[in-house]
Amino acid sequence: MGFLALGINHNTASIAMRERVSFTPERLQDALLSAQKIMGVRETAILSTCNRTEIYCSLDQVEPKVLLHWLSEYHHLHDEDVSNYIYCHKQEQAVQHLIRVACGLDSMVLGEPQILGQIKTAYAQAQEAGTVGPALRRLFQTCFSVAKQVRTQTSIGQNPVSIAYAAVSLARQIFADLSETSVLLIGAGETIELVARHLFDINVKTIIFANRTLDRAAKLADKFNAQSIALADIPDYLPKVDIVIASTASQLPVLGKGATERALKVRKHRPMFMVDLAVPRDIEPEVSELADVYLYTVDDLREVIDENVRQREQAASEAEKLVLEGAAEFMLKLKELDAIDVLKAIRKKADMLKETELEKAQRQLKNGADPEAVLAQFAHALTNKLTHAPSVQIKKAGAEGRMDLVNWAQYLFETDQ
Repeated sequence: MGFLALGINHNTASIAMRERVSFTPERLQDALLSAQKIMGVRETAILSTCNRTEIYCSLDQVEPKVLLHWLSEYHHLHDEDVSNYIYCHKQEQAVQHLIRVACGLDSMVLGEPQILGQIKTAYAQAQEAGTVGPALRRLFQTCFSVAKQVRTQTSIGQNPVSIAYAAVSLARQIFADLSETSVLLIGAGETIELVARHLFDINVKTIIFANRTLDRAAKLADKFNAQSIALADIPDYLPKVDIVIASTASQLPVLGKGATERALKVRKHRPMFMVDLAVPRDIEPEVSELADVYLYTVDDLREVIDENVRQREQAASEAEKLVLEGAAEFMLKLKELDAIDVLKAIRKKADMLKETELEKAQRQLKNGADPEAVLAQFAHALTNKLTHAPSVQIKKAGAEGRMDLVNWAQYLFETDQ
């Protein structure tokens, strides 16, 4: 029995190519059952996200090209359409790869935590489809255990590297207590929602969403116990806020120097902190000329992000050690399980021999034979039968010059020459 991981990801293929071999949730169970029919494949799990599609198998001797052909055929592609983008890992390397993926070490954003949840979902889906057995069950449980160890013993996830977090991190350096500030978030996209999540998590109580579509702003406001306004209302609310973070898809600035200057007069020149996360910019560059405004752009945040990336890279080297240790321990336990199967077979055979000789002895005793003689005969016969097969094989090994087997037998039976 072996393990194989075959896949395609953001490092090997474009998003257009990844889309062609991805599995939708609706088709995943069918795909699992289809892969399970490949000759030699015992167990299967499929991980399919926007960044990767990977197939994990427990199998007998199966060539990777067979699995590649199945993947191509399932998506109505030719093997040559896919082969240049595929990677394949076997045995311990396959185990290492799955654990690395779970720990975020193979992600587009180093150390991102979402992938672990996606792997848990993939495992649950394979269980539901009935394509997971004892081998993959042990593999995935080991994977989850090591991933938890990496999260608790390293700082791989403690230094977020998103633009949204960098903006909030910079604000925390300027304000002693962000929870006491008022924040205006301009836009209602994914980045602004992530900014809001970070602010909400550190108990910022006053958050205002401004968006061209008021309905979208209102939906976000409901999530974070916040307020929503239209873009046209920004000048009225600007004097009331300490922090402005903007990220819209507008081709023109939504906040200008004039509106900001008027807001500062109302605020009696209390400073304002602004972050423009948009490209093209949402806040006129001239706003930075105002004495009481601290305006930062995406480029200014690069230093914060780069520092966090450096810290994650240091943590990643520690995580890699845990991955290698976890994979090696898993393979060792797997070999021990193989040995247990052999031991069970040996014990079963020994029990059969014992039962045969025991029945003979019991018949002799019922027929009135001398108990002492029967016991001696039983012991002699059982010893002969237990040592017969090993004796034949050891003699054969000696005759063939296989002294390694002879020496191993001596070690196995703990005998002295």
